[in-house]
Amino acid sequence: MATLSLLRPAPGTPTNPGGPGEAVADPVRRGTRWLLSAFVGLTSLAVLALLVSPGTANQDFAWSIHMPLTAAFLGAAYAAGCLLSVLSLRQRTWREIRVPLHTVAAFTTLTLVATLIHTHRLHLLDGGVPARAAAWLWLAVYLVVPVACLAVIARQEYDRPREEAVRLSLPRWLVWLLGAQGAVLGAAGAVLFLGGLTVHHGTEPVAGFWPWDMMPLSAQVTGAWLIAFGVAAALSIRERDLSRLRVPAVAYTAFGLLELAVLFGYREEVHGGDPWLWGYAGLLVTAVLTGGYGWRAAHRVRTARS
Repeated sequence: MATLSLLRPAPGTPTNPGGPGEAVADPVRRGTRWLLSAFVGLTSLAVLALLVSPGTANQDFAWSIHMPLTAAFLGAAYAAGCLLSVLSLRQRTWREIRVPLHTVAAFTTLTLVATLIHTHRLHLLDGGVPARAAAWLWLAVYLVVPVACLAVIARQEYDRPREEAVRLSLPRWLVWLLGAQGAVLGAAGAVLFLGGLTVHHGTEPVAGFWPWDMMPLSAQVTGAWLIAFGVAAALSIRERDLSRLRVPAVAYTAFGLLELAVLFGYREEVHGGDPWLWGYAGLLVTAVLTGGYGWRAAHRVRTARS
């Protein structure tokens, strides 16, 4: 009896969803959950301001976004990020949310750089009360969240097991497809991000390859989202295990679907004969298909374990 009692987990020890009473080797820490909860709230505010009311982003957002299409694109990206955080909060092990947290860290760090470079474009001292409040909140968030992300990642990575069994390997075709998507997303994001760096005080549009015009700060934040999803694709390949990729797969699917809906809703703001437009739409379609496959495969593994 004494031996059995020693094998039981201590009271309050997290357990594995796949087996009651089985201790979790890499539980999600409290600080990580606090950060995810904060990100859910903050991204929800961005969704309301940009996706729900894109027409007011010119006057009421942290900086003036003149094209509703740009505001809606960013709002849809924040909606995917919000879903990523909500689903991450529902997980119990670090290995299931490692990719999402690294994705958030990549995006927020790049957005901090863009914010510091283009602080003069924020409505910190001009504009109405909503715009000023949004600008100060934006600045505070991106000064704090990147540091918090790096702190929780370092804490979680320090304690996690180094050897983890692969339950469902990524098919070779999926590895190549994810690699291609990640390369395209990362390259497009880098061009937008670096293009925003070269236009500091001007008002001319950035990056002629993009299907619609964007001003420097909007281009850099868009680039940050694209690079972050490219990083997520690379990390997913590195994980090698579809069973641990359900959360990023769902968010990737949502990102593709939402951006396709935005593109369709604002189709009058783009030129139908632009080959870059069709290339962009094709990339979104492949993102939906890829994410959907990963979502379904990971769900099958979870169902089989339960």
